[in-house]
Amino acid sequence: MSNKTLVAESHGSGRSLKSTSPHVSIELPVLADFRADSRSSLISPAVLRGSVRALDFVLTILTGLAAALAYVAEPDILSLTTYPTALLATAGVTVVAFELFGLYKLQAYASILRQLPRIALAWTIAFAALVAAVFFLKLGSDFSRVWLALWFATGGLALVAGRLALAGLMHHWAKQGRLYRRAVIYGGGDVCGHMIHHLERSAEGEVRISGIFDDRDGERAPAMIAGYPRLGGLADLVGFSRRTRIDLVIVALPMTAEHRLVEVLKHISVLPVDVKMPAASTSLRFSPRTYSRIGDVAMIDLHDAPIADWGRVSKWLFDKIIGTAALVALAPVMAAVAIAIKLDSRGPVLFRQKRYGFNNELIEVLKFRSMYTDRCDAAAARLVTRDDPRVTRVGRFIRRTSLDELPQLINVVLGDLSLVGPRPHALQAKAANQLYDEVVEGYFARHKVKPGITGWAQINGWRGETDTPEKIMRRVEHDLYYIENWSVFLDLYILLKTPFALVNSENAY
Repeated sequence: MSNKTLVAESHGSGRSLKSTSPHVSIELPVLADFRADSRSSLISPAVLRGSVRALDFVLTILTGLAAALAYVAEPDILSLTTYPTALLATAGVTVVAFELFGLYKLQAYASILRQLPRIALAWTIAFAALVAAVFFLKLGSDFSRVWLALWFATGGLALVAGRLALAGLMHHWAKQGRLYRRAVIYGGGDVCGHMIHHLERSAEGEVRISGIFDDRDGERAPAMIAGYPRLGGLADLVGFSRRTRIDLVIVALPMTAEHRLVEVLKHISVLPVDVKMPAASTSLRFSPRTYSRIGDVAMIDLHDAPIADWGRVSKWLFDKIIGTAALVALAPVMAAVAIAIKLDSRGPVLFRQKRYGFNNELIEVLKFRSMYTDRCDAAAARLVTRDDPRVTRVGRFIRRTSLDELPQLINVVLGDLSLVGPRPHALQAKAANQLYDEVVEGYFARHKVKPGITGWAQINGWRGETDTPEKIMRRVEHDLYYIENWSVFLDLYILLKTPFALVNSENAY
């Protein structure tokens, strides 16, 4: 990365340090003044490549169809088999040709001028394949030659125009920091130094190192490592990852440090990030399929961020489409509940409560108010129990039937919640007078995905009161199972099972 500026960010006091490396400038800003890109979400390379392929496919078909409708005299051209077949086949061959010419690599999206010859050549080859098929299959009389010429010209222009627009988007996303993975490294020894050297040579544009962490100090982990500052220890790494966007944690420790590795991974595994270890940390050599690569640097995958790439897109669409439909369909029920609450007791209809969301971020969850206004417990420091005097008459019914949760559909549509996921817990929620994270080791791993209105734990009988350590442990166990086994079909199954689970109101007060 000799022609780039690498940025390391910390809890520091806003001072700037010049590194020992002549091509690296390091800033240590205050957390409140992070760069604008520090919270911007990463553009998934897999999703971007798939979207560009789809765009090329659609552009090819649309330009061919528009040329045919504009020129060909046949009144019902789509009822024929020849033209639609030619459109689909040529679009498919175009995508394959672009793939073979390397036009779906991320670097190709931003350098449109250098890619123009390859775009023109790939499109010409794809179109030549169509012309050859027409000739050898003796279908010349079935196609208009003017249409072929018109499609070739407009299709090429459309493909170039699409790449120009994409280049503009890439430039915009690059300024926002959404095209590279933000990484932190744990371990400041020789493994770390050698890995950074190789990353700088081969992984330009793929990853940006935001800092190095190590609990050691002195010569074993100096203040500056390969031109980057050491920002603290393991607890600082976790806190740093909670406050800014981190996509990747690289554990640069030798494989022989087994006990230290276990301790580090136990803490890092609660973060919603990929965790990797450089293959150079061990002399053992595994099957090539064992490794992933950042640039030319071989990595061993230790943990993967859950629900990534197309999984994240499909879950987002699932939430928005189903959530909006449910909000519209249940609007009369919500209106009836609101009227009943207003008639039953004084105070607002809705109750707002701070809860833990994705990556331990604080979110504000909406519920129908089920308690008397002067007895509401926003922090949930005291669990609701059977015949709790704080709960209103209407409140008992809507809590038992979970109707009090319906306003959370608004949270789903606005983006704070998912339809399905681990239920968000209040800040001071306790089991047997202990905070949940004090009861369950690794409790915060349930926050690696967005929380949901319903979840795997709820349909398996672990909804309602969590007054004992065993209840919260079982709930977290089910939450982690959901995270590790997520699929759209599992979300759909949980949604369909939820109404039946609500019949069991044994622990819901």
